[in-house]
Amino acid sequence: METKKKEAPIVERPILGRISSHLKMGIVGLPNVGKSSLFNLMTKCEVKAENFPFCTIDPNVARVQLPDERFNWLCEHYQPKSKVPSALEVVDIAGLVPGAHEGAGLGNAFLSHIGHVDGIYHMVRVFADPDIIHTEGELDAIRDLDIISNELRLKDLDIMKKKRIPLARFANTDPLKRPELAFFDKVIQILEDGKDVRNVDWNAKEVEFLQEQLMLTAKPVTVIINMSEKDFIRQNNKWLKPIFAWVNQHSPGSKIIPVSVALEQKVFPMSPEDRENYLTENKTKSKLAQIIQSGFESIQLVNFFTCGADEVRAWPVMKGSIAPRAAGVIHGDFEKFFIKAEVFKYVDLKELGSELAVKGAGKYRMQGKTYVVEDGDILLIKHNAKK
Repeated sequence: METKKKEAPIVERPILGRISSHLKMGIVGLPNVGKSSLFNLMTKCEVKAENFPFCTIDPNVARVQLPDERFNWLCEHYQPKSKVPSALEVVDIAGLVPGAHEGAGLGNAFLSHIGHVDGIYHMVRVFADPDIIHTEGELDAIRDLDIISNELRLKDLDIMKKKRIPLARFANTDPLKRPELAFFDKVIQILEDGKDVRNVDWNAKEVEFLQEQLMLTAKPVTVIINMSEKDFIRQNNKWLKPIFAWVNQHSPGSKIIPVSVALEQKVFPMSPEDRENYLTENKTKSKLAQIIQSGFESIQLVNFFTCGADEVRAWPVMKGSIAPRAAGVIHGDFEKFFIKAEVFKYVDLKELGSELAVKGAGKYRMQGKTYVVEDGDILLIKHNAKK
């Protein structure tokens, strides 16, 4: 039996890909690796709120509730009329095939879909099944990882080379364009060397430039390993070690989550009691919540809360955001007319039991425009915006 793999530490770099207002994660992989099955399971994780219902936006996009015990506790504590959790928009992207960057298998359309998400779930299958055809023949997880990785990189390379052509013409007569041209050449060389741009350390000016390019290889990746139920329960499969090694080499810091979609499909329809009994008897756990949470964290988001008798709501904001920017997530005028924020911590409220007790302990503070909002903060925004 294989020993449990030690995951590489998460490497936090500036997000270089597109950040949308809907917090999108795309499920990417070859055909028949379990993407749509995982997507269908995630879409059943409904948002339990009267005014924030689960909905399928179109056949391959859905909003999925972010699992958060803090939000659940706050709702129990405040008993609000309205409950609004954070949500992650998940996109089921059709399977890519070799040559997708050149249009094979409608690859250009599918790669365009990847361009409009903020992060990627890269799914790979590690079990054989005579009833599930593998488009590349024999099962080979490393080959499959290489195919998807190469297609994304080759598409970036093709786009960057095309953008370079007019830039080179301008640079011949405009010296101010030459530093930009040199940077294009640097990025192109990195891609030609087989590296993804997200795995390179860039200075602040380069990060600003890359954020405008919306490159596929800039997007953070969470690797999902789809195992058979038997292998998942015993955590033993010949592809686990090679996959961990591949990720450490090609995408260091990316989260790796083994899962059995077959197991998840079996236990999801069960009653909560039967599900818990089945998982306990087999000494295993569901991975759906972890997959959703990892997607949220991979695009460097944190949650702050607004709480009261009328509403408890979780608000996602980029890590490192200052208080006015967080206020702007609630309403644009709140950022413009921000005065201050009353701030206390979820952990302090839970420990002490009431806002009055938090104030009495000196842990209820007034913060100004330079305050950096932290995960788990509870905010009351003060502003002079007109109602």
